[in-house]
Amino acid sequence: MQIMKRFFLVILACIALTAQAQQDSTQAEAQVLKFGYLSYEAALKTMPDYETVQMKMDSLRSAFNAELQRVEEEFNSKYEDFLEGQKDFPRTILLKRQTELQEMLQKNVQFKQQLQQELKDTEVQLMAPLHIQLNDAIAIIAREQKLALVINTDANACPFIEPTMGVNLTELVADKLNKKMRTNGRRPKGKSNEE
Repeated sequence: MQIMKRFFLVILACIALTAQAQQDSTQAEAQVLKFGYLSYEAALKTMPDYETVQMKMDSLRSAFNAELQRVEEEFNSKYEDFLEGQKDFPRTILLKRQTELQEMLQKNVQFKQQLQQELKDTEVQLMAPLHIQLNDAIAIIAREQKLALVINTDANACPFIEPTMGVNLTELVADKLNKKMRTNGRRPKGKSNEE
């Protein structure tokens, strides 16, 4: 009798587990994950401060290019002087001038590398607050839309997205950022004061 009771309890437990598994499976099928997608770069470019950062970077690039041009002209002038006088220079002066030109060339290369690094660092520093604002806006909208994830479609990372299965967040993010700008008393990019 004890064995029959245990056997019966095991069968009931199996039936209950099977029923629970079927119910969980049905619920899992009903709970489909939603996702959003957008071009991060396009969303970034809609931000009003993006133009300000680009203007600062253009100004900095212009100043750096002017200095690089000046350094290059200075080197070219010294090189031309060297070429003109090399046949008349004694060997010691010739070697000294060659060394000076090589050192000048190396310093110019290092200077150019330093300027390029400074440009990159400055751009990262200026863009950091924009990335934070954009990421916050994306997170807020994703939570509001109950999305599991947001896909960045830049660089052809997602060549196809079925529109019925995902939510295009581009306009929602731009609107969220522009509303934030209006509440901060600033005019959104591309918007007139007549709104």
